[in-house]
Amino acid sequence: MYYILSSDNFFNFDNQYAKGAKMPRGDKSKILEYFVPIPPLAIQNEIVNILDKFTELEAELEAELEAELEARRKQYEHYRDKLLTFNEITPPPSKVR
Repeated sequence: MYYILSSDNFFNFDNQYAKGAKMPRGDKSKILEYFVPIPPLAIQNEIVNILDKFTELEAELEAELEAELEARRKQYEHYRDKLLTFNEITPPPSKVR
């Protein structure tokens, strides 16, 4: 519907029957007469299948990205803790001769 209502064809149709000079507005009765093409049911089903597949792929990708983010977070914490842990360094034992 967005595509149809934002098309030049609909805009030109609406302007033909617009009312008002300062702020023209469309005539509701004429807008209701505008032909909106509806694809056959088989094509609608195919569109739904494609959109469902995109939704499924997007969910999988989002899950993978979340797992990657969590792994990076753990990796960052590990190295941060390693770098910021200061153990007392004891000198090597001296050799007595």
